[in-house]
Amino acid sequence: MTEGNGNGNGAVPAPRQDPGEVIGVRRGMFGADKGGDTSGYGGLVRTVRLPGASRRPYGGYFDEVADELEGALEEQGLVPGEVIEKTVVDRNEVTFHVAREHLLQVTRTLRDDPALRFELCTGVSGVHFPGDKGRELHAVYHLRSITHNRVIRLEVSAPDSDPHVPSVVEVYPTNDWHERETYDFFGLIFDGHPALTRIMMPDDWQGFPQRKDYPLGGIPVEYKGAQIPAPDQRRSYS
Repeated sequence: MTEGNGNGNGAVPAPRQDPGEVIGVRRGMFGADKGGDTSGYGGLVRTVRLPGASRRPYGGYFDEVADELEGALEEQGLVPGEVIEKTVVDRNEVTFHVAREHLLQVTRTLRDDPALRFELCTGVSGVHFPGDKGRELHAVYHLRSITHNRVIRLEVSAPDSDPHVPSVVEVYPTNDWHERETYDFFGLIFDGHPALTRIMMPDDWQGFPQRKDYPLGGIPVEYKGAQIPAPDQRRSYS
């Protein structure tokens, strides 16, 4: 099996990969178990598996980025294996899973090191994996190096019982509203954010609408004068 190596210079063998971890089974289109199924996919059953760590060589520029990042961390007196929990190459994209307490130092290094120069963070996305016990909430950062024309991802996780990760706004100011949106929809608290308030939902809204355990339905919506019934009050295909 071969894949592109991420830099447009042809195909290289895909890296060896650990088996990964099954964290649950999803039923229906969205995995909702509260409220009727209105998608028509109630019979769909899928295994939820997180990809395992990849083994070197990763291919393309991924090895060069990993080498430079690990070397820069060592120069700062850190142990790369304690900072980077695992590196995953999946679907020809690389993700560095970083311990949340080291996130700020890693982002500064990626931005400032001349051999890395990931000047741009195009946003942070939240993900909720209820079955990933102790790591239910994930924050995924998309970084681009304009200097070297490279793209990578960072991912950190936090338990539902302690949903805190450091804000990277002081490193990437454009993440301001993205962190607010992730807080608004997933409940991730970005410590150090200059004004962490809801950005889409009303300030007094209860719960976080994009979590997997958020109940579907119960709230009718008015749109252009028409009353749209809540999802659990629409036709169910279950």
